Amino acid sequence: MSMYTKAGRFDSAMCIFDGFQTSEGVLSFAPRMHSNGIGLDPVTYCTVLAFCAEYEDFLFGLHLHSLILKSGLDREDFVGNALISMYSRWRRLIEARNVFDEMRIKDVVSWNAILSGYSQEGNHGLEAVLLFIEMVRKGMKLDHVSFTSAVSACGHEKNLRLGRQIHGLTVKSGKLVEEGLMIHGFCTKTGFLSKHNVCNSFITMYAKFESMDDSVKVFEELDFREIISWNALISGYAQNGLCQDALKTFLSAIMESRPNNYTFGSVLSAIGDAHDISLKYGQRCLSFLIKLGSVTDSITAGALLDMYAKQGSICESQRVFSETPHRTQCAWTAIISAYAGHGDYDSVIELFYQMDKEGVKPDSITFLSVLSACSRKGSVEMGHHFFESMVKDYQIESSPQHYACMVDMLGQAGKLEEAEELMSQMSGQPSFSLLQSLLGACTIHGNVEMAERVADALMRMEPTESGSYVLLSNLYGEKGDWEMVAKIRKQMRDRGVRKEVGFSWLDNGDADGSLYLHGFSSGDTSHRQSEEISRMAKCIGLEMKFLRENMAEIDSLKQDSETHSQVPHDEEGLY
Repeated sequence: MSMYTKAGRFDSAMCIFDGFQTSEGVLSFAPRMHSNGIGLDPVTYCTVLAFCAEYEDFLFGLHLHSLILKSGLDREDFVGNALISMYSRWRRLIEARNVFDEMRIKDVVSWNAILSGYSQEGNHGLEAVLLFIEMVRKGMKLDHVSFTSAVSACGHEKNLRLGRQIHGLTVKSGKLVEEGLMIHGFCTKTGFLSKHNVCNSFITMYAKFESMDDSVKVFEELDFREIISWNALISGYAQNGLCQDALKTFLSAIMESRPNNYTFGSVLSAIGDAHDISLKYGQRCLSFLIKLGSVTDSITAGALLDMYAKQGSICESQRVFSETPHRTQCAWTAIISAYAGHGDYDSVIELFYQMDKEGVKPDSITFLSVLSACSRKGSVEMGHHFFESMVKDYQIESSPQHYACMVDMLGQAGKLEEAEELMSQMSGQPSFSLLQSLLGACTIHGNVEMAERVADALMRMEPTESGSYVLLSNLYGEKGDWEMVAKIRKQMRDRGVRKEVGFSWLDNGDADGSLYLHGFSSGDTSHRQSEEISRMAKCIGLEMKFLRENMAEIDSLKQDSETHSQVPHDEEGLY
């Protein structure tokens, strides 16, 4: 049983006991031992705690922790390590840290357990870096797990706000880059840089610092490039919006290594996020997936349907989802996000309840999509319901992105004071996008006083970003305050702020066989068929104008037609 548990094969381990065939019976075994007067030893506790972590049985895990405290086994270092791992797996980092702090003897496994918990959670990177530095100061024997977690944490924290104070120390965002470089140098001196997983973490870390040149440098120094290393580089390019570089790297990768599901996940993500890459590139990837027999994998299916949705083909997204045999949380979240991105509120809500009915737990991204759909629909009541349910029923902590959706929803509905009040309840400062959303709502509803307050905060955060100036100027213009409009425009000139040029993208279809889209802006005549495009655009504009002006009459004709179609053809039947 110990062998199976260490290998992560929990179902096989339980088959050793009492003939259990499914995971549902796993957690009933320990209570039966306890109720029959059989004392649980440290090994048994560690095994059952691993099951609790795997199957997310929070209440039973708390019960076990209570029994461990009563029995005094919390003094055993490996029991404490199992508790830290369990709480970290559930992202209950306060409880994990409490266990860690109360341990009398802490070995490298204890330090790595809490370090990995901080690093994997994503929002506690600074705590992980400080913990790693403390390990170094205490002379702990570091291993590749220590370095991998610390490097990952540096990447997570690239956007730390200036002036954040931890343990009385003001830490700037650049400081974490320095810490990352320090760890890089330390790894080089100690020889850990030869470990592939450490190098892969550095590739990822530098990518999160938006320093792809350094990522490439680490990658090129590898003696042997395994597919995980290729994946780290491809994913880094995709996350930094360098989608064409991601695709070029993918083409190089398949010449040296066999791509796996994560490779295709990164490539499909790059295609979906790119503005200048045609859907045909994604279809080529699909052909490759079919040949490899990987199209039914949940990770690949999720990336594929997400790519189709972002490229505007929601029908293809639904087809991929329908054909996925094992619908994991990833697949459900991807299809819900796809419909949310297309503004289909009804489908989002229906899929969410269907997901819940099938016993698949939503995560923070699922709720983000649901709240986004509620915001676009203007369904304030349902938005409040899901926001509260997320915390109360699913124990998911509200992130700045969730608050942004709620603020946007309330703002669009004209509940500006309520939106500002909700924003004040956030831990930490509101993000730039959240404030910009509130400013947009102020503009729509003509609230000049709040708009000035929000715009001032935005201009302090990003003095050269044009959106804040333009929105505030438009609001003054609508109010007829041309003096303030002139003042805003002067501010823009003095600060060197320029309005960003908007671009649209056109897929030429099969006309030229190109895998890339044509980008153009207002007044652009660079395309060789620009005159034909302009004529077609004018025709479409005239048709849209005709439909808008005659919509009432068209609806009336439709109703008359439907009424006529319901009249029986046998007139004698009327009398």
